[in-house]
Amino acid sequence: MNIVTLLPFIVLIGAMFLMTRSAKNKQRQAQQMRNDMHPGTGVRTIGGMYATVKEVHDDTVLLEVAPGVHAIYAKNAVGAVLDDAEYNRIVHGIDPDEDADETPVVPDDASSLTEAADAGDGDSSADKADAADEADEADEADEKAGKTDVKKIDLGKDEAAAASTSEDEKRDGGTDAK
Repeated sequence: MNIVTLLPFIVLIGAMFLMTRSAKNKQRQAQQMRNDMHPGTGVRTIGGMYATVKEVHDDTVLLEVAPGVHAIYAKNAVGAVLDDAEYNRIVHGIDPDEDADETPVVPDDASSLTEAADAGDGDSSADKADAADEADEADEADEKAGKTDVKKIDLGKDEAAAASTSEDEKRDGGTDAK
């Protein structure tokens, strides 16, 4: 036999060997990951649900899917065992990389935000407060007097159109019949 005729079969058998070998490695890694589970570990199921391991048995695992809610799953249903930092980031929104010093502090009032602007202006903060009080008083006076800039919109039917349709048209299948 000629080596050229056997070459395609040899390549095919080699490719099948390599594919089965990589699949076995993935299965072995998944089995090792599932065997590394212990109570308190965060996991993600193959369905995408995040839970905490409570008990590990031979073929099953007891997961806490919500506080006080437990469910029994097959070990094969666990898609990934997560480390604590990743589990807390996903489930609780806690980011361990975020430092407390870098988080912006929101003040209770706006006075601390306007102090720098007041220092550069010639106006004092008392003058600005008086001007704001006067504007508020003018708005209140307009509301009491009934002066508003908001136009009222009539969402009802036009009276002329309502008067033109008679009761007989409605009973006989007119346009307004329901």
